Amino acid sequence: MKIADILKDSNYKLTQFSQDKINFIEENIIVKEVRGKKVPYFKCLVRNKDVKLTPEEVIRQLYVLVLTKDFGYPTDRMELEYAVSFGRDKKRADIVIFDKDQVTAPYIIVELKKPKLKEGKEQLKSYCNATGAPIGVWTNGDSISYYHRKDPNYFEDIPTIPRADQKLSDILEERWTIDDLIAKDKLVTERKSLKDLILEMEDEVLANAGVDVFEEVFKLIFTKLYDEMESGRNRNRYLEFRNYGYTESELKAKIQDLFDRAKSKWEGVFSEDSKIMLTPSHLSVCVASLQDVKLFNSNLDVIDEAFEYLINKSSKGEKGQYFTPRYVIDMCVKMLNPKEHETMIDTAAGSCGFPVHTIFHVWEQILEDEGLDKSHLFTSEVKPSRCIDYVKEKVFAIDFDEKAVRVGRTLNLIAGDGQTNVLHLNTLDYERWDEKIEDEDWRDIYYEGWKRLKKLRANKNSNREFKFDIVMANPPFAGDIKESRILAKYELAKKPNGGYQSKVGRDILFIERNLDFLKPGGRMAIILPQGRLNNSSDKYIREFIAEHCRILAVIGLHGNVFKPHTGTKTSVLLVQKWDDELCPKVDDYPIFFATMKEPSKDNSGNKIYVRKKDYPNAVQDNSDDNLEEYLLDSHGHLIVKHDLYNHDGLTQDGIAEAFIEFAKKEGLSFVGK
Repeated sequence: MKIADILKDSNYKLTQFSQDKINFIEENIIVKEVRGKKVPYFKCLVRNKDVKLTPEEVIRQLYVLVLTKDFGYPTDRMELEYAVSFGRDKKRADIVIFDKDQVTAPYIIVELKKPKLKEGKEQLKSYCNATGAPIGVWTNGDSISYYHRKDPNYFEDIPTIPRADQKLSDILEERWTIDDLIAKDKLVTERKSLKDLILEMEDEVLANAGVDVFEEVFKLIFTKLYDEMESGRNRNRYLEFRNYGYTESELKAKIQDLFDRAKSKWEGVFSEDSKIMLTPSHLSVCVASLQDVKLFNSNLDVIDEAFEYLINKSSKGEKGQYFTPRYVIDMCVKMLNPKEHETMIDTAAGSCGFPVHTIFHVWEQILEDEGLDKSHLFTSEVKPSRCIDYVKEKVFAIDFDEKAVRVGRTLNLIAGDGQTNVLHLNTLDYERWDEKIEDEDWRDIYYEGWKRLKKLRANKNSNREFKFDIVMANPPFAGDIKESRILAKYELAKKPNGGYQSKVGRDILFIERNLDFLKPGGRMAIILPQGRLNNSSDKYIREFIAEHCRILAVIGLHGNVFKPHTGTKTSVLLVQKWDDELCPKVDDYPIFFATMKEPSKDNSGNKIYVRKKDYPNAVQDNSDDNLEEYLLDSHGHLIVKHDLYNHDGLTQDGIAEAFIEFAKKEGLSFVGK
């Protein structure tokens, strides 16, 4: 009998356990006949008697193996189903390890009954508080969490539990380099997301801390990114965003100092005098939660998901910022194929997904040209000067939401080694830009980027038209523009019989505005509500586009792509502006149409990941038994299941590859090298 059959209809999984432990249990299953049915039993490693193998018991016996084999705890220091008293009531803790010296005092308590972290953690806390146990573990066989009980209110994350020959202080004082962080990254080993950890911190401390959650978590992520980058560039340096057994006030002083250095390196995100506002005890819990997470990875997806959550949470019912999923961005970038000599702008940048992934795309070309490999720390390592020059001179972004601009600036400052052209401006209301530029506070932050943007104006006295090679954007769909002053500047705001409409959808004006940014022969990718491309009432928009550009492609995205924020069906439109040389105008030409079939997210908006069984022949660099169910990329990250493009040669070709073939056949100016 297989363990997978026993767990089939439960919430328990096996991803935390190595194959040798699973094999040991399976080889020792005893099948007994009970009332005419075959029932699996196993000789308990602690109680030394046959016990029925329920899903929970399977996980318990596997975790007993982990405790004995990996951590060296003898079974005579353990008790299963340990009775914990709550007044007259008694509850049973799944596994208890007793203190080596005080043999009746619980030292580590393991909770398996509750397969969901929030419920399991509450149960675990109650057991630790009732018994005084300083260490708690929760696992459902898939995710796992380790906690140090500092006092009844605070349970701090710890990276692991001590081995039988160690003390808790040995774990807390162990110095970590960036290579240790790569090897022990909690997102991989504990199967958590950064958003999960922020939610946990909110439950634990942030909700009652009396602070702006967005600002304080942003400060911590900003500080940790700086710490990781410094260690990525000096592999022997010890990470500083860690509690090596400091007092809470010592830790706060150290983290504030690190934050100050980060602000000095990456200017224009936080004010010079900004301070971490969390109390020392709250900060200690948050640092413990974040310190074992590697934020830098091959595509910054980890941070993006967290910022999207924080920005939406802090907008208090205003129109949310729906960040474009990274896999949709990557498809657009692959299809438009930006080059090192070309300029690019995102006019509704959000957290700057399009600019950052354009940077990555061009960097890979530069690294290949210089004979260098893309490494595990691709996003944080020192780059050749050509890479930095590209970010500094060629990549731009604009957004009117200040929080999104600060997030986008952070990611671009990292990519550009302190250089960025992310500007806080209202793209549609370009008449008012000059007022912004007169504002001294605005100039302090954005003027260097503005000077570079000015050079790309088609007319040096006007902010209307620019000469960009590429525009990529996912403009906000929600809300209409009603100001007649703004509408009077747009062809698409005119009525067919003269005059201007009283209101026009924001995304409609973005189509025209984006084309103003493009030079002749320039190309654009824009995400639009699907109705714009097939509603009869929007025919005038399609005619306007066709008059100004060659329509290259229309990609219908799955309805789940922007969930949980919105279920609006969207399409990606790719065009190239007519130009006598790069894109000569013709009356009739083929257009590439495709529809995304794989949803990439479930109906609740949770990402669906590629399993190994989906691609049994894929070459898998990461042979970690603990994650054997899922296909991982070369950086140990889960791969979202979509059909937009081939992920690093591990999945099958998708829409982007089909478009590239189409573009080559059509002789489009930007394909190939």
